[in-house]
Amino acid sequence: MSLKQELIPTQKPRLSLARIVNMSMGFLGIQMAFGLQNGNASRILANFGADVHQLSWFWLVAPITGLIVQPIIGHMGDNTWGAMGRRKPYFLIGAILCALGLVFLPNSASVTHFFAANVLLLAVAFLTLMDASVNISMEPFRALVGDMLPKEQGTVGFSVQTILIGIGAVIGSSLPAILTSMGVSNTAEAGFVPVNVIYSFYVGAAILLATILYTIATTKEYTPAELSAFAGEAHNAESKASFSDMFKDFANIPANMKKLGVVQFFSWFALFSMWVFTTSAIATHHFGLQPTDTHSAAFNKAGDFVGSLFGWYNFFAIPFAFVLIPLAAKIGKKQTHALALASGGLGLISLFFIRDTSLLWISMLGIGFAWASILAMPYAMLIESIPQRKMGIYMGIFNFFIVIPQIINGLIGGPIVSKLFHSHAIYYLVVAGVLMLAGAVYVLFIKLSDK
Repeated sequence: MSLKQELIPTQKPRLSLARIVNMSMGFLGIQMAFGLQNGNASRILANFGADVHQLSWFWLVAPITGLIVQPIIGHMGDNTWGAMGRRKPYFLIGAILCALGLVFLPNSASVTHFFAANVLLLAVAFLTLMDASVNISMEPFRALVGDMLPKEQGTVGFSVQTILIGIGAVIGSSLPAILTSMGVSNTAEAGFVPVNVIYSFYVGAAILLATILYTIATTKEYTPAELSAFAGEAHNAESKASFSDMFKDFANIPANMKKLGVVQFFSWFALFSMWVFTTSAIATHHFGLQPTDTHSAAFNKAGDFVGSLFGWYNFFAIPFAFVLIPLAAKIGKKQTHALALASGGLGLISLFFIRDTSLLWISMLGIGFAWASILAMPYAMLIESIPQRKMGIYMGIFNFFIVIPQIINGLIGGPIVSKLFHSHAIYYLVVAGVLMLAGAVYVLFIKLSDK
């Protein structure tokens, strides 16, 4: 054994909070891109001629691309090592592609002057580029926490990511309104996107690249030999993984990962319901509008109000992410996640009972607690069951339990609301709350090494 090999520690050293922040900073930029997309994609597509009934189908682009991209990138990352490291090349590739999508999506109408293309189809293509490239960057960030941190710091690592996600979401969601308050126009001629949205996407692209480059510059990844030593395994530099190994990994999913997947299914089915149907629910249940009244000033007022509500739950998630760390240390990870999901479930159900719109921030408080935990606790629990050398692929496979419920909901949610609830979406949000409560109960039956 060489002197260099003898000096490799047998356990991962604990990292300082500053180093954990550095290696997660790119998540702030990624979430800004998500915030801009979630808040403006439907508006942009409508500007380009999309009908209202088509918009829910466009929401499926993100989960479908995640379903395909994340496990492939995870597998490739597990078996990549070069001058930049293991995960960092994918950060950079994804950031560059996503920045291009951010620049071109709101400018699709202008781009059609150079290409003989339908503006709506071109916009959908740029939206797909954004979704795919965000997934290329995002999956390695989850795997990086598992690579770099000892398992006892997993909660801290994912909680820091949650804090940065919250900050990025709040900024990204608020950018168009901030620019409007500074005098930038929020209107445009038919077939084009307002300038405040276009400039917001430019700012998002710049911050995305800056934060990703910051993480790349400040983070040094462990070598394959070091990771093998941490896992107590002999490192074989000649070993080559094949693409077919990915399918073997599918067949050998750890038992706890499957159980956590059930919890994720309940959680993300509920979240997707909230994202898609809250505007309609608030408009009909709180503003007294008819389900068909989707073009009035009152409906747009309801939409603006829901945007502010979503900003509140993202804002509340930031302090709750700080709470997760000591709470998980005190009562255990799964108990913490159960408490958070129960709060989120009650928050969703309370939207039905709280009729005073000035008090709906109370609902967002519970949802913010759940959102903070959903972004952190399942991953902190998951890394206890994942082999070190398979961190990327299993993080990618775990994403299936996020995107599949969204795809299913995207396909059945509309017909259920329309036929069963007669287009009164508030009842579907109550169903979503019940499902989140079911996830809170189920997680308590998962056996972990902590309390």
